[in-house]
Amino acid sequence: MNVNLYDFELPEQLIAQTPLLDRTASRLLTLNKESGEVNHHTFPDIIHFLQPGDTLVLNDTRVLPARLFGTKEDTGAKAEVLLLKNVEGDRWEALVKPGKKLKAGSVIVFSDELRAVIDEEGEMGARLLTFSYDGIFQEILDRLGEMPLPPYIRETLDDRERYQTVYAKHEGSAAAPTAGLHFTDELLNRIRDKGVNVAFITLHVGLGTFRPMSVDIVEEHVMHEEYYSLSQETADLINETKKRGNRIFAVGTTSCRTLETVGSKFEDGQLQESSGWTKIFIYPGYTFKVIDGMLTNFHLPKSTLVMLVSALAGREQIMHAYEEAIKEQYRFFSFGDAMLIY
Repeated sequence: MNVNLYDFELPEQLIAQTPLLDRTASRLLTLNKESGEVNHHTFPDIIHFLQPGDTLVLNDTRVLPARLFGTKEDTGAKAEVLLLKNVEGDRWEALVKPGKKLKAGSVIVFSDELRAVIDEEGEMGARLLTFSYDGIFQEILDRLGEMPLPPYIRETLDDRERYQTVYAKHEGSAAAPTAGLHFTDELLNRIRDKGVNVAFITLHVGLGTFRPMSVDIVEEHVMHEEYYSLSQETADLINETKKRGNRIFAVGTTSCRTLETVGSKFEDGQLQESSGWTKIFIYPGYTFKVIDGMLTNFHLPKSTLVMLVSALAGREQIMHAYEEAIKEQYRFFSFGDAMLIY
């Protein structure tokens, strides 16, 4: 399958570069995956598409202030490090700038209390670093680190929490699970009051999720590993929901990928507590085992995320929905508007 099947023209002015002050002020495009019907709403209208007994699954990962700025110890040249994942102890996988000058053995100094040595080069241009520091690493990172905003967002956020979901809990992500940015505590309480279950999984988002395809054939693409965790409480709730004949809605592609990873581990369809690393790549032809619907933002042309939603709703219907979104000037990407596939 050729990646160009998922290409489309996206006007630059539709790329959302700032968050809306009101999280629920986003627009919501709804797509019926059976009929292909597309409609336009405001985000709080999502409650009308959820029925008592359904379960909404959200990713409660929390974004690290993962971007660090320092200097190369031997030359004093500027160096930038973007933490991707904690490998073990004080060892991290990261992206670095300038990549050509930061090789194995290089030492980067961030402050008097924090430095790192590059141990080796990893996959897809990543580096493995070991940090040394005086004090508590997380506290130092909170002080020195900046939020790892996507490159198309050119301003620094005054409020770091605007790049966190209101239910963010477990720190470890290099990017926000952006579909969840639309929710407020008040809206989630209204959803619960309707009789809809709200459950949580954790997937620490790595930049591999958002990397552009570097191959022409979809099947040749390899996803980057990301850590996930699903509790027995969430597993039981999903099992009960499906047994009743109600629906499972994943909030975001990260929740979807976690649920489908766990679902593929248990042939009887009964989910159990599970954690580990996933590199699941979902594209058309995939048979979904857990989810029935999904809330997601609008994604980059030719991205793995467009392919994932196409697997759920069909390529032609997704391309049509995207055409409608562009025509109606929906905001795209991390701080953009939302789409509910049901």
